Amino acid sequence: MTFLSGVFDSIQSLPPFWQSASHLNPFFYMIDGFRYGFFGHSDVSPWLSFSVVAIAFLLVGGIAERMLRTGYKVRH
Repeated sequence: MTFLSGVFDSIQSLPPFWQSASHLNPFFYMIDGFRYGFFGHSDVSPWLSFSVVAIAFLLVGGIAERMLRTGYKVRH
């Protein structure tokens, strides 16, 4: 997923199938937001990047909180 997130190069250099697959990767939006912050250029809208990262954060945070509340896999 690292190579499909655009860390090393823009996803514009990937074949069309892998460009589409990259848009399913939340790390792509995080990296693209950093790229916009540093260089002022991004592959997608900065607001879309922010939205996807915020939704992913809320989802993972909610799962972590639920696991902590229920004591998932905690030995007694």
